[in-house]
Amino acid sequence: MSGGDWKSMFKAVQEGDFELVKFYLDKGIDPNYQHPEFMALPLVESIRYNHLKITKLLLENGGNPSIKEVMEGETSISMAKQLNNQKAIDLLNSYLNTNQ
Repeated sequence: MSGGDWKSMFKAVQEGDFELVKFYLDKGIDPNYQHPEFMALPLVESIRYNHLKITKLLLENGGNPSIKEVMEGETSISMAKQLNNQKAIDLLNSYLNTNQ
């Protein structure tokens, strides 16, 4: 994985580009990697930008909702709660309950 690929995927997550995110995941980009420049997680960003289809895709490809971002200390659950995004909370809880 190159840092450039991860940055491109991260930007695609923020912009809601499902197909590009899928492309990079299929290419082997780790959804839990935190680039040294950003120290942020794609899963948290997908919730921050309310792209729940991408949230689900990241979860299905190994995204871990329990990991904290190094920079902000957020997890995907804490971000969903902060934004009062009940759909994201339900999705994450559903994933956690079936994959523990």
